[in-house]
Amino acid sequence: MTIAITGGHGFLGWHTASRLRALTGTDAVRLGRDDFADPQRLASALDGVDAVLHLAGVNRAGSDEEVEQGNVRLALDLAVALAHQDRPIDVVYANSVQAELDNAYGRGKAAAAALLASAVETHGGHFADLLLPNLFGEHGRPAYNSFVATFAHEVAAGRRPTVTVDREVPLLHAQDAARELLASVGRTERRTLDAEPRGVGEVLALLEQAHALYATRGEIPPLPGPFEVNLFNTYRAAAFPAMWPLSPQVHADNRGELFETVRAHGGTGQAFVSTTRPGQMRGDHYHLHKVERFFVVQGEAEISLRRLLHDEVVTFRLSGATPSFVDMPTLWVHNIRNVGDTELVTMFWADQLLDPENPDQYPEKVALP
Repeated sequence: MTIAITGGHGFLGWHTASRLRALTGTDAVRLGRDDFADPQRLASALDGVDAVLHLAGVNRAGSDEEVEQGNVRLALDLAVALAHQDRPIDVVYANSVQAELDNAYGRGKAAAAALLASAVETHGGHFADLLLPNLFGEHGRPAYNSFVATFAHEVAAGRRPTVTVDREVPLLHAQDAARELLASVGRTERRTLDAEPRGVGEVLALLEQAHALYATRGEIPPLPGPFEVNLFNTYRAAAFPAMWPLSPQVHADNRGELFETVRAHGGTGQAFVSTTRPGQMRGDHYHLHKVERFFVVQGEAEISLRRLLHDEVVTFRLSGATPSFVDMPTLWVHNIRNVGDTELVTMFWADQLLDPENPDQYPEKVALP
């Protein structure tokens, strides 16, 4: 099945395209502003597409009218492109819980849903209308995607944001939203996605706790549940790559040296040690949720990482002469290579016990062809 994603280069679009790659090994047709600016180009982009996830939207503009009509216009452009195909194409719409409210954004999203439902049903396709709550996750844009993105970037930069109005906000991680969007392909339905209510002040406190433990000492904060893991990964994305690598305090005496490799404040964890011969490499995979640490104990290593569906590669050089470590951010492809002349000894740690049935590990090479 070929799936197109409008807004495919945005925050939710990237998360959804990444999840599709991870679980199916296929790439989405990612559509952006340039495609919508040219009706013929947009129609041609849908050739051979079986389903469209319509994630593109307008939530900020110069006026309320621009917000409302901007969402209607995007839906209309997509409806025209679908009509050019003259065949059934399923559409899943990333609507908003605000579609049930009387404000410019809500009215625009509701009108877009009605327009798309009619266009899809006319040609025999399935239309799923999913009402999304507030989303957060890795690589959200501060002061744009959510208050969580803003807080994460501010805290990671060592600043202290303030809470002006403390209230509970229903929050959903972008990967969980992507899971539901992909699961709705081929269905005719309208439903509101479940979210976890969390206080604005509570979120900030969790991020500040993570920063206090993680930024200078690399200690893992308490991760009692999926929300805390997702929030921590959001913070880690904001902190990467500026804070790496870290070197622990080394305690030495006549017996030798001792240093701490991981200190985790609660939760599960698993560690193992590997040896790697000169010139050999380990890794070339990525994770959706796992927190993972590479600690070079002996030898010379290069750790390379590339954000999924991006081209730029970040590389760190680590040496056992100065024991140090780098944590792998979620949704970044990574590997470690022995670039020295002697055996490389690396300790690996992950926050979760390995589940062979669901290892949260997806193969992909850091180096692009």
